[in-house]
Amino acid sequence: MKIGKFSKEINLTIDTIRHYMELGLIIPDKKGAHYDFDERCKNDVNDILELKEMGFTLKEITSLFTYKRLGKLTQYQEYECYKEFFINKKNQIEKEINNLSNSLMKLTKKIEELSTLEYSENFKIGLDISMIGLFKCLKCGGRLVLDKGSIEDNKIINGELKCDCGETYVIRNGILLANNKFLCTDDKIQYDHIVGYINETSPKYLEKVYSSLEWIHKKVDFNDFKNKVILDLGSGSGFLLRYIYNELPDNSVYIAVDHNIERHMFLKRMLEKSKVKKNIIFICADFLEMPLKEKVADIVIDYTGTSNYSFEHEDFLLKSVDKYIKEKVLIIGSYIIFKNFGANNIINKKFRKNFMLNNVKKELTKLNYKVIYEIMSDVIDEGGKYEDYFNEDEKVQPYLFYGKR
Repeated sequence: MKIGKFSKEINLTIDTIRHYMELGLIIPDKKGAHYDFDERCKNDVNDILELKEMGFTLKEITSLFTYKRLGKLTQYQEYECYKEFFINKKNQIEKEINNLSNSLMKLTKKIEELSTLEYSENFKIGLDISMIGLFKCLKCGGRLVLDKGSIEDNKIINGELKCDCGETYVIRNGILLANNKFLCTDDKIQYDHIVGYINETSPKYLEKVYSSLEWIHKKVDFNDFKNKVILDLGSGSGFLLRYIYNELPDNSVYIAVDHNIERHMFLKRMLEKSKVKKNIIFICADFLEMPLKEKVADIVIDYTGTSNYSFEHEDFLLKSVDKYIKEKVLIIGSYIIFKNFGANNIINKKFRKNFMLNNVKKELTKLNYKVIYEIMSDVIDEGGKYEDYFNEDEKVQPYLFYGKR
């Protein structure tokens, strides 16, 4: 019978049958361009399925079939051969069960130990009253004042900043919302976000993320952050902030900007459970609508902020937000650089220039940023569920930049 009929009769997919054929487990007759599957093929499949149910791997089954086919054994020898295979497999499974039992016992004990630990909030992060002067009204540029709110330890947790023109900016759960559209968003915290990200992302990609964070940690002199205002363009889930968090001077102010309130809530709650208290301000805003005064940032962090922005915009983000940045400034940047753009690249052609190394360097130079340290990371050719911005025929490289002007 042909492969289609054989597939239906034994209830296996054609791909599975072809795989068994490639391994030499089923050997049908070939008649012209087609294969003819007979009763012997059916018996082989039944043996394969029975052995798989016993825990044998396809590699082990292949070895067993080889003995059976080439050994020319008597029935007694065949039974003894099978018996030997089965005894060895039984011993292997018993050993695995024993190892798994020990692993289960140790896991249970570790879970019990971790369950006794309590990581409650050590403090609440909110907008420090003394920092209101950093902000201005987006509509008229006027001064903002606290109109009403709940305050803990000089931090505004919930409340409103109001301008004389009538504009109001809501602070909810310690996060300043630049636009009323963020009031309608869900601030439910996905605690398993990081675990999900790690599980669904290529280990090679994660290795490059770690390498870039470690490079920044080693190259940056955090003494330069003392008494400085730090502006993070696209803090996201806080990979960089959490990596350098303990190094931040107590008298620095770190402004984390992101348009996703869920990520803000996740990061904020993570930091609130730490034992170290820093001056962090969370702003939920689009980058071009940050209610900040001009020239407030002494240090700008552009850790893929410009790159992520460039997936949907033609302008170079750093140029668009330069009004918030002082003339004398330090910059930490990480930029996604495409070595090539495949035929099915997802990025609009008019946006691709901001993923080209020469253009990124040119834009940084136009903004008068000078290199202190720079490096091209190794090529990345695997992403994952959450890093699917490049295809199999494309390669990307992170460009890391530490500079000043």
